[in-house]
Amino acid sequence: MGISLISISHQSAPLAIRELFAFPEQVQMDLMHQMLERKSAQECVIISTCNRTEVYTYSEKAGSNFTDMQDLLLEFAGAAEVEHIGDYVRFYSGTKAVEHLFHVAAGLDSMVMGEDQILGQVKRAHEQARQAGTCEVYLNTLFRYAVTAAKKVKTRTDLSRTTVSTATMAVKAAEKTLGSLHGKKVMLIGASGKIGSVVLKNLQCIEGAEVCITSRNMRQACEDRHHKVTYQVMEYESRYELMDEMDVIISATSSPHYTMTYDKLAKCLKTSKKRVLVDLAVPIDIEEKVEWLPGIKRYDIDDFQELAKANNEKKRHEAMAADQILKEVGLDFERWMVFQQALPEIRKMKAWMLEEAEKKGFEKAIDKMFYRIRDNSSPESLRAFFETMKER
Repeated sequence: MGISLISISHQSAPLAIRELFAFPEQVQMDLMHQMLERKSAQECVIISTCNRTEVYTYSEKAGSNFTDMQDLLLEFAGAAEVEHIGDYVRFYSGTKAVEHLFHVAAGLDSMVMGEDQILGQVKRAHEQARQAGTCEVYLNTLFRYAVTAAKKVKTRTDLSRTTVSTATMAVKAAEKTLGSLHGKKVMLIGASGKIGSVVLKNLQCIEGAEVCITSRNMRQACEDRHHKVTYQVMEYESRYELMDEMDVIISATSSPHYTMTYDKLAKCLKTSKKRVLVDLAVPIDIEEKVEWLPGIKRYDIDDFQELAKANNEKKRHEAMAADQILKEVGLDFERWMVFQQALPEIRKMKAWMLEEAEKKGFEKAIDKMFYRIRDNSSPESLRAFFETMKER
C-alpha cells in the first residue's frame, strides 16, 4: 500500500536508452490511463524531461506491482526486447519514492545540481495528470509537498542562487570551443521551446553575437526586440540555407525527427572553419555522424556531465543543507499519509468511544481507549506514542 516509482534517468541510463522513453505528451496521457485501466495503479503521474522519464503511482494493494508497471512501460517504449533493459530501470517504493521525488523537484538529482527548470517540469507533470484525471488525493498531496519543499530549498539555501542548467552549459560549451562568441554567428533551432527559450536568454548576455532563430510563434518572435542581442527570425524550412554562415548551431526541439542530418549538412557547408553543434534534445535532433565532417565539434546532452561536475562540487555544502530541509518536509508528508490511511480506523475508534461514553461516561471511555492502545501495541510503539504526549 502506498507510493511507488519506476525511473529511467541520466543516473542509470545512457542517452540512447532514454530516447526510447521520451514520450510525447499524448503518449504520456495514454500511458497514465493504461496504468489505471489495467489495475497497475490507482493514481499515476509521469515526469518526462530530457534527462529522465519517471512514473509515480499510488496503489492500495499490499506490495508494489512493479512487474506489471514495468511491462506496460516497456510496451509503450517498444523496449521489451532491448538487451539488458532491466539494468537501466530503477524501482523505488514508500519512503524511498517520496525522497526521490523531493530530490528531483529541488534539483538535487539533476545533472546540473540546483538547476531551476526541473521544478517547473515537476509542476507541469502534476498538472497534466490532474487534467487527465489520473491524480487524486495521495499523489496530489505528494506533489504539493514536493513543490513546497523545493521552494524552501530555493529560499533557504544558495543551491540555486547561481543559475546553471544544461541550457546555460550549451552556451559555455560553445564559448569554450571557440574561445568567445563575440562576433560569432549562432543559429538556435526551437527558440520558443522550454529549453530553447532559456538558451536564448543566455545568448542575450553575449554582446557582439549574431543570433538567428526558428520559433513556433513566428509573429511573436519577430515583434520581440527588447533583448540585448537583436536576432534574425528565419523559417524552419530555410535553416540549411544559412548553416554555412554559422559558427554555432544549437537545436532544442521536441521533434521526433532530426532537425539536422549528415547528408543535408554536408551539401550546404562550403566554408572551411571550426563549428560547434549542440544538441539539447531527447530524442536527439542532430544526426550523430555530422561530427565526421571537417571542423565540426558536436555535443549532446550527455556530454555535459563532465562540465556539470565542477558546478556540483561547489554546491555540495548547500546540498547537505537542502537535504535536511527535504527530510523535514518529507516527514510531514509521511505523517499526513499515515493519518490519511488510518482515517477509517479513526472513525471506528471515535464511534466506539462515543458509544462507551454514553454507557459509562467520558472518563471511562478515555481509560478504555488507553488500555486498548496498551494491549494492541508493541513496547516500542507504546513508548513512541507516550513520547508524543509529553509537553514540548
